[in-house]
Amino acid sequence: MPPRGRGVVTDKKIDGKSLKRLVIYVFKNYKAHLTIVALCLIISSVTNVIAATFLQRLIDDVITPGISTGLESVVPGLLKLISTMACLYITGILATVLYNQLMATVGQGTIKKLRDAMFDNMETLPIRYFDTHSHGEIMSTYTNDVDTIRQLVGQSIPNMFQSLLSLIVVFFTMISYSIWLTLVVLLAIFSMFKITKKFGGRSARYMAEQQKSLAEEEGFIEEMMEGMKVVKVFTHEEEAKKDFDKLNEKLFEDSRNANRNANALMPILGNMGNILYVILSIAGSLMVSLNIMNLSIKGLSPLSIGIIISFLSLARTMSMTVSQVSMQVSMVAQALAGSDRVFALIDEKSEEDDGYVTLVRCTIDPEGNIHEADHYTGKWAWKHYHAQSDHTTTYKELRGDIEMVDVDFAYNPDKQILFDISLYAKPGQKIAFVGATGAGKTTITNLINRFYDIPDGKIRYDGININKIKKPDLRRSLGMVLQDVNLFTGTVMENIRYGNLRASDEQCIEAAKLANADDFITRLPEGYDTMLTGNGSQLSQGQRQLISIARAAVANPPVMILDEATSSIDTRTEALVQKGMDNLMEGRTVFVIAHRLSTVRNADAIMVLDHGRIIERGTHDQLLAMKGTYYQLYTGAFELE
Repeated sequence: MPPRGRGVVTDKKIDGKSLKRLVIYVFKNYKAHLTIVALCLIISSVTNVIAATFLQRLIDDVITPGISTGLESVVPGLLKLISTMACLYITGILATVLYNQLMATVGQGTIKKLRDAMFDNMETLPIRYFDTHSHGEIMSTYTNDVDTIRQLVGQSIPNMFQSLLSLIVVFFTMISYSIWLTLVVLLAIFSMFKITKKFGGRSARYMAEQQKSLAEEEGFIEEMMEGMKVVKVFTHEEEAKKDFDKLNEKLFEDSRNANRNANALMPILGNMGNILYVILSIAGSLMVSLNIMNLSIKGLSPLSIGIIISFLSLARTMSMTVSQVSMQVSMVAQALAGSDRVFALIDEKSEEDDGYVTLVRCTIDPEGNIHEADHYTGKWAWKHYHAQSDHTTTYKELRGDIEMVDVDFAYNPDKQILFDISLYAKPGQKIAFVGATGAGKTTITNLINRFYDIPDGKIRYDGININKIKKPDLRRSLGMVLQDVNLFTGTVMENIRYGNLRASDEQCIEAAKLANADDFITRLPEGYDTMLTGNGSQLSQGQRQLISIARAAVANPPVMILDEATSSIDTRTEALVQKGMDNLMEGRTVFVIAHRLSTVRNADAIMVLDHGRIIERGTHDQLLAMKGTYYQLYTGAFELE
């Protein structure tokens, strides 16, 4: 197998491309929603600023005149002002509620679409991708990284957009009151942005590292959970703890640094806002005092008490808005790291398939002519459309004739695995592969499935180069029973039907009987309706293997690959499983990989592999007569490693 790496994406520098792509992605899918949200945000921002100016109108237009004329004279104006402000507040509240409801739909809808896109593309990826990427880290992309995008879309972006609108409206309102006081505010805001850039930049870098460390830790946990029995058998609990502590310490350091820089922003910016408030209060008081004393300074407009109080409220609103935007920086950085990984999975190159020969149902007339059928006939044929020659369509019966000619292969360019492999399997023959671990046995069967493509040599299926056959059709004609059984959450019947989703209950039961599984299944609490969970943990290894054989039987392929299907079960259970496999192999072309030589004695041909080369081939009796490697393995002089 190729070496497994860590990480879903490379450690590239995070930039704004992912954010731009995400914004375009969201807008494309929720244009109408976002248009309404924008209008609601504008209304909410404007009403918030108008509410801040309410104090100026209240003091200058109501309270101050009322001091000299009596409060009774200003009651009608006061009621009118309060009614107007109440309407504005209600409008702002309704707009806020509406945009929050819409953004909930947009946020959750976006991550649903992203998960759909990731899963859809993941199903098209080659096996090589899963061999070289930690399953736990891929899972982290579906959970942690997607959740950061949810927070960005549902919270950060709307908040930042609303903050920008508020800043614009507040800025122009403040200018209308006093240009000089506004310049003081702008100077303070500029300083706040500089501080945000310093601390926010550090936080952004550590947030990206935090996402990466979190994915690595989850990948490690996933590996430990899968291999817990191995850990306990070899008493490696302490070593596992040490390895986890290293990853957890790295996550702790990255998280601490990210949050330390992010958390330092709020107190600094908050205190700067307080200092600004004090400065404006002193300056405003002096300007009002000058106005009361009928003194003026050139270039300064006279200010009222109401304007100063309203200006202070606006300044507080602006400083708090800047603080809120600054606090979003770390969340944006975290989401950028997450979106990089999400889009990396979405953009991962799908498995290439340049085949054009397809598998179709067929009938064969007495003269031997093949005709395509639109219903199940029990017979299949390869449909070959000759697009580059005479544009005719020919059919060839699916028989299960496999041939490999001078095949070389390497998972990585610097280490070749197979050398000059040539063999053939005629329809109905049983071909066995024997050899030490790493000799290349499983690799050969992976090439027949086109899990990997070969750089040199040819593999022919019924005389057709398998590169010309579409991969789904090729794999539909092959069945596999592996050493490691994967059962899915569902009933026993559903797990058997996984081999052929169109199979009826009766066909699934017949397949179970063929696989020798019907007896134990009928003794389960709910029979075929028994729910399996946790990869069928309530079943024995042999029972799980029998279900996998039944699953392959219901697919009814002409070619079967049995990859050490009995190596992990006891000898007594092996006899039961072997009988099921014998029933499955009858009349089919079969490739068998086995450590127990007793299971391959009746093979039509046995291939002995060593370091990627076929060193011996022949029947059981022929190989014993040669007294070579197979003879020594069989007699116990050598042992398979």
